[in-house]
Amino acid sequence: MEHTASPGYAYGQLRRAARTALSAKDSATRKRAQEKASRWQDVLTGMADGSLRIGSRTPVADAPAWVTLEVAHGGFATGRFLAEVPLSPAEAALCTDSPGTTDRERLNLWYLTDAGLAALRTMLASGSYRIEVPEDAALPTVAWLLDHGHAEAALDLVAELRPHLHRLRLAPLPGTAPRPAGALVRLSTVGEVRESLRSASTPPAIAAMLETLTVWHPLFDQLVALWCDTVEGDLPRLAETGVTGGWPCRTWPRDWAQRRAQWLADYASASAQHTRPTAHTHPKSNFARLHRALLACEHDSTELAGRDVGWIRRALANTIAKHGEPGSEPRAALRALQAAVAARPTHAELAAALAERLDRYPTDGGIPAIEPITEDAPAHLVAKIARALEAPIEELVARNVITSADVLATVLPQITAQLLAASFENEQLVTLYAQTDAAFRRRRSLLLLDLEHQVRIEELPWVHAIDPLRMRRPDTARAARQTLAQTVLLALSAFPHAILPNTLVRELGALAKQAGLPMPLVEEVAADIFMGTFTTKWRTAAELASRTMASTLYARYYDLPQSWPSTPRPRPFRALAKHTADDFADVCEARAAEAQPTRKFLRSVAANGTVLEQSQILTTQNLAVLVDNLDLRERIRASAPELAAESLTWTVSRLATRTDHHHAALQAIKNAAYAWRQALYFLSFCDIDTQRATVHRLAEQATRAGLTDRFTPAVTGLAHVVEGGRFPQDGRTPDGTGRRFLGWTTGRHWCLPDPTDHAR
Repeated sequence: MEHTASPGYAYGQLRRAARTALSAKDSATRKRAQEKASRWQDVLTGMADGSLRIGSRTPVADAPAWVTLEVAHGGFATGRFLAEVPLSPAEAALCTDSPGTTDRERLNLWYLTDAGLAALRTMLASGSYRIEVPEDAALPTVAWLLDHGHAEAALDLVAELRPHLHRLRLAPLPGTAPRPAGALVRLSTVGEVRESLRSASTPPAIAAMLETLTVWHPLFDQLVALWCDTVEGDLPRLAETGVTGGWPCRTWPRDWAQRRAQWLADYASASAQHTRPTAHTHPKSNFARLHRALLACEHDSTELAGRDVGWIRRALANTIAKHGEPGSEPRAALRALQAAVAARPTHAELAAALAERLDRYPTDGGIPAIEPITEDAPAHLVAKIARALEAPIEELVARNVITSADVLATVLPQITAQLLAASFENEQLVTLYAQTDAAFRRRRSLLLLDLEHQVRIEELPWVHAIDPLRMRRPDTARAARQTLAQTVLLALSAFPHAILPNTLVRELGALAKQAGLPMPLVEEVAADIFMGTFTTKWRTAAELASRTMASTLYARYYDLPQSWPSTPRPRPFRALAKHTADDFADVCEARAAEAQPTRKFLRSVAANGTVLEQSQILTTQNLAVLVDNLDLRERIRASAPELAAESLTWTVSRLATRTDHHHAALQAIKNAAYAWRQALYFLSFCDIDTQRATVHRLAEQATRAGLTDRFTPAVTGLAHVVEGGRFPQDGRTPDGTGRRFLGWTTGRHWCLPDPTDHAR
């Protein structure tokens, strides 16, 4: 039986997007939410009518696995093909006389004519093309194969592509490929950053404030001066007993009517240009009261009642008391300060100026340095410009451009694509494959059930056609190994508290394959799709972890098995050509009992989570595999005290973050437990004195963060193991004061804050 995902998650995402689309104040946010809601509507419609099988590696009916799909958050395919796009005007001009049932088919068939193949050869020779989705490389591969004596492979490839010629774009776009030089990477191209800068807008509240300062305040001061000139005696002032001083409308200067007419004309002009509601438009504002009175006094105040004159007097008293008389030093100083504030460039104006500075750089490239562009720019705009900085990964991490291991994974393909392409000898093929690989790695992963694996690049028909032409080159393997080791060390040193995300694990796996170092790298599995079993690589990774971590703090704290049976019990998983490690799954299930005080729902999400956490503990979530295979033990040992301290500091900080949301509090505990596990791995490389000092500092940090009651059991439990102790089967120290810190439980977690704390 083939499992499918529940539509409940998709429905929840649709509701969330719809609420945002209706309630967000920002138009750009509403538009993005509308687009997101449309995608989730497509998902639900496809699940309902059977055209989408969410959980399968071929979720769209009649579409092969290699087709690049639009994928919503969580791995849900929407049914749309990313390569199914309308022809551009330039493309349409190429195939006006070609046969075919659709415009796309006519263009694809034109590329298979002599003229079309010649155009593809020109692109390949010059390198002036862009591959945005992997399908763009299909027909250029056909042209290359035909030109290099592989006609049979080219014909086989065309035959496989033929059913899709009417829908998919199978040729590249013209232009220069965005390729960093050498080992340099960037987060975004100049064009992407420039577009982002030029899309910046001034928030309505800020725009209204600037209009008030530059337009309405000067007009208001003129209006106040106009009415003050009609006051007989002292100007009105506010006193405890009310308004004192003279009365307006008692004297009329000779030029008053002319000045009145000029002010009304200026006001009408300003109102036509500035229609945004501001404080001056409120009917009870001093501005509005004085304006209405002015409209009624063309020559004198005969049209005003005594009450109206009283309101003029009070409005004048209000503004004079607050800001001073017209022309006075206090009022002039205030207006000068406000004018200075209004004269400062807005965020949108600064962004536009920086975008102009980027105009001198190639759209599809990066920038060699940010300083010439960002002089005098605020920090938040400097951060945007830095996304286009082309630099070594280490520098981008140091500059806080790469802020997480997930972001690191997005830039790593820029290096791995070049390394993987280096296994081809032909320069055109190197460039073609590098772009194809980079585009392939931008594909979003699908939600998969039944232990299915994501599509691999060699499954693309055009990649499969050139795969036999690869050459095993020692220099490429050495470069891949060096890059792999550097990336692992960088990820662990920059983000020691975080487990390696699946996106990065996949990139590391590609590098390991190129380096000739196959490794059992394991992914993080979502608890809501866990099928209750594991493939054999999990057991292999756990076996290596038990061997390399034997007798260490990590092994004692988590009670790692001292050995594993030499003959595991694999079995086929349903109809798939996969094997599962039942003994590993059994061990995880048994160990999870510690975190399952309630075992009523054995296949609940929480119960799945307790089992998966044990699989992560047993395998060290790739740490032992990578450190051992890459011979990094001494490098890790040198920085282990700092890495452990940073991870534990992050753990305390995460737990100390207050939240009223129960789900957020549970997520905080899970993330803190993952960081805790990372810390214990690093701490295992430290001597006993360092371990004791680290635990002492941890206790002090927990106290300062106000976590004494909640977190002391975890600190006590760690101190117990540091001194040579072990946890009994229930995960508590013999005296009951310490506990093993795990992230998942089927009951109420003992580290959750007291719900009454927020009420105090």
